[in-house]
Amino acid sequence: MLKRKTLSRTLGPAWLRWILFAAGAVCMGTAVTVAVQWVISDTLPAVFWWAEHYPGPFWMTVFLYSAAVFTGGALTGRLWASGAAVGAVGLILALVDYFKNAINGTPLTLEDFGLAAQAGDVAGLAGDLTPPQDFWMAAAALALCVAVLFVTTRLTRLEGRVRFLTFGVSLAAVIGLCSVPGTGAVAKRLNVDFYTRIDAAKNHYENGLTLSLWRDRFLQGKTAPEGYCESYMQAVLARIDELLGEEEPFPETTPNVIMILSESFFDLNNLPDIAYERDPLENFHALEKESVSGTFHSHYLGYGTGYIEMSMLYGINGLDIPPGSNICFMDNGLYERFDALPEQYTKSGRYRAEMLHAFDNSLYNRTVTYPLLGFDQLHFSEDVQNFGMEWEGNVYGGYYLRDQYLFQGMLERMEKINAEGQRAFLYGITMENHQPFDAKKFGYECQIGVECGKLDRDNMFILKVMLEGITRADQALGWLTDTLRESDEPTVVVFFGDHRPNLFMIDGETVYTKLGLCPENDTLHWTAEQINDLYSTDYLIWANDAALLQGQAGTKKESSITAIGPQLLKLTGQPVSRYWGLLEKVSEVCLTNTELYFVNGEGVASRLAPEQEELLQLRDAVIYDALYGRQYITAAMNEPAEKAA
Repeated sequence: MLKRKTLSRTLGPAWLRWILFAAGAVCMGTAVTVAVQWVISDTLPAVFWWAEHYPGPFWMTVFLYSAAVFTGGALTGRLWASGAAVGAVGLILALVDYFKNAINGTPLTLEDFGLAAQAGDVAGLAGDLTPPQDFWMAAAALALCVAVLFVTTRLTRLEGRVRFLTFGVSLAAVIGLCSVPGTGAVAKRLNVDFYTRIDAAKNHYENGLTLSLWRDRFLQGKTAPEGYCESYMQAVLARIDELLGEEEPFPETTPNVIMILSESFFDLNNLPDIAYERDPLENFHALEKESVSGTFHSHYLGYGTGYIEMSMLYGINGLDIPPGSNICFMDNGLYERFDALPEQYTKSGRYRAEMLHAFDNSLYNRTVTYPLLGFDQLHFSEDVQNFGMEWEGNVYGGYYLRDQYLFQGMLERMEKINAEGQRAFLYGITMENHQPFDAKKFGYECQIGVECGKLDRDNMFILKVMLEGITRADQALGWLTDTLRESDEPTVVVFFGDHRPNLFMIDGETVYTKLGLCPENDTLHWTAEQINDLYSTDYLIWANDAALLQGQAGTKKESSITAIGPQLLKLTGQPVSRYWGLLEKVSEVCLTNTELYFVNGEGVASRLAPEQEELLQLRDAVIYDALYGRQYITAAMNEPAEKAA
């Protein structure tokens, strides 16, 4: 009987197969690197340009992907399977980055992974997201590379002791690579700066998607002040008390406080080359005459509402936490180191703090963090609809709860809280003007005629959706203040836009590039003045009794995410903690301080004057002590300055 001839599992000597295995891993790592950059760069020539001008980041990215393919191949015994898995991960990262840019014009960062569990909700808010043609071309190219590895399996297969030793050594190397010294050694060899903290757009542009995320993983947070110890921090505390004792506070008042984050609200009249049939912000502009109002400096453009809220309510920003950390997903205990803005009112027992949101509870970890910040109760869209309010017509406007309906819910809660003998601190988050800004959002309705010679018919449909959303927000504000004028309960309203909308046009450009306000979608080549302009909205603080504004009605004042809380506290004369008193002093010289830009107390994008550095140094010391250090003075920072000896 003839014996069946079987095909050998391998071809060639073990040493040659090992060399081909390593070469295959490097080739696949290079292919994944090119494919990822292809998706995010839009063209293959752009990838070659990046590799030529930034060879260090290119080869380090190749090294990272090759190491992953090599280790996975040694583990599974199938280099093609490892290559397919690593390629799939790379393509998914690239696609998420592409969608992130499509949503708000900013690259994917490590902090965005804090929202990974809510990715579906985020995508739903953004509207229709379609993978670009380059994604499918890159995927096809990777599939071809995997196919080559598959048909050459016999030439790259490792077996027995060789495979075991290869996997052991490669796993140890990968573990070493995941350490700060290991990554630092490779980065130094390839002349890659792995330690300088830079803004996300520049990081993404120079280092590519993969390495920009890898850098964020290893960059450290704040460093300790020189001489940090208990006596140093006691000296900091004494200096803070000295500074806070320099001015007389306003008389204390106890009005209801209604804070409203109006989604993507800003003054449309600031956009050039657009003519409106009438003022789309007629209520806002009328109220400015009896309010404290001005420019509101944000940290974001097109997205980031939850991050903005956290900075506003807690007083910290992205520079205060390690790169890649998500300000909404820190350890729970960190949210209790300082008394938050609502607690400046509630700790006296005279106020009750509640939050109302025109959407559900799926995003930004609010159900965890907001109770830690002092909110007694959270009301989301469904809860508001269960208040039993009288309302005619649909409670939804566009895709979300109407602003006016949310405001009616806030007044319902204020009335009930007042009836129980307390004042209300209410924080509302609107959604009617939230993206997506597709033409059908409001059923092609636009109350105000508009013309713009720089936009064609299809792009004008998008502009009209933004115009209609902001007009509705303005009308809801007018309804709220008119209603409060008839109320005997003293009430202060703080109204601001969290950021401008992204407003992407049909061709992928934004309305801001079309109108010449910036050279391109990302911020890499923007001037500081352009960043400061587009990263700002508008705000006002209005009261139904002018006396509550301490003689400031009708005045203009620059404010910001981290300045609006201290501004409100000062206006109402609250016995604030040292922490919030210090933040108020800092806002006099610094309204915005991020990786991207700095804005001084007058609202000008500039550098901090040497004589003003002390205030930021004091703040940095307080933040370091609370979030990273031994909390030598953190408890004292939550006490009023007048309690100091």
